[in-house]
Amino acid sequence: MKLMKSFILGSAAMFAGAGAQAADLPVKAKAIEYVKICSLYGAGFYYIPGTDTCIKLGGYVRGSTQLGTNSVWGAAASGLGGAHNRLSNYYTAQSRFDFSTDTRTATEYGVLRTYAELAFTWTAGGYGGAGSNLINGATSYTGSNPAGSGSGMVSGGSLSVYYAFLQFAGFTFGRAQSQFSSPWTNYPGNSFDGMPGGGGWEAVNQIAYTADFGQGITASFSAEDQVSRTTNIWNVSGATAAGLATGTYGAGDIGGSRAPDLVAMLRVDQAWGLFQASVAAHDNHAGYYGVDETTGHPGDKWGWAGQLALSIKNIPTGAGDTINVQGVYTNGASIYNFQSYTPFLMPSTAARDWEGLTRASVSPVFLTLCSSPARVSN
Repeated sequence: MKLMKSFILGSAAMFAGAGAQAADLPVKAKAIEYVKICSLYGAGFYYIPGTDTCIKLGGYVRGSTQLGTNSVWGAAASGLGGAHNRLSNYYTAQSRFDFSTDTRTATEYGVLRTYAELAFTWTAGGYGGAGSNLINGATSYTGSNPAGSGSGMVSGGSLSVYYAFLQFAGFTFGRAQSQFSSPWTNYPGNSFDGMPGGGGWEAVNQIAYTADFGQGITASFSAEDQVSRTTNIWNVSGATAAGLATGTYGAGDIGGSRAPDLVAMLRVDQAWGLFQASVAAHDNHAGYYGVDETTGHPGDKWGWAGQLALSIKNIPTGAGDTINVQGVYTNGASIYNFQSYTPFLMPSTAARDWEGLTRASVSPVFLTLCSSPARVSN
């Protein structure tokens, strides 16, 4: 009996010791995944909680100072900057916060994509002359700096909408890069953006369809906003000798919007590089000869633009180096050649007899070694 009692007590102590050892072992808790990673569309995407939509957030903060100019990312070729006098800035400063969102949702008919990029910018202004004669010299601060941003007021700033579009089943709706433009737009060397010879970086409202034939071959067709593409339509009856000397050929006489610009583009994008051919048609629509409709008006006339672009990748000079070559010809659609950042006079059209529409311009060809810039893919 004594032996049995000792055995039971010993067994109880053994089990108690085993229980204490098990309780001391650490238990690994299940990881809590607050945000689920979405790997379907590349790095940086996450599922929006409770949905099948993936989202990617991006942006940057940048401070910059330009020397010898009153503008930002533009040549000192006009205004106070071009005057090169005591009112010209030796430097102009800018600060910017950029924010972008990119969402993807898989549907039965393909991926629905939305993309938006916004920028909040403050750009320093300058001092323009406020005097009226030879002895009352004075200046006043202007927040609408020559760069054109109008964001230089001391307590102000500006909001820019770079992109805002959605894509579905090959269609693009909203503000996106023009289908006419090459992937590098007016940055063939990923640097200065004031060069002529392209439609420019500025995005445009559009409805577009892109057909993908495989092996890097695509074709796009779009109807794009006409208003942002109309440059100068002059009523030459208002021309003066002083105006002609400065490139003002009369009174501005642009009418309301009538037809969108029609654009077609064919692109081959493969491992060796890229080739693109683009054409655009632009309706030049003038106002009236005089003060109202009783004075009559000229008829509309369509202009056009054509572009060839070539990019050769992986050249022997170094990893990532690329040669970009681009040429543009325009007739009555000069904005596709002399884009809005070009610091030079633009070819004009005349409202009285439309002879100005026969003026054509050919862009210089860019041959640049560069690393290709990052662009939003339409």
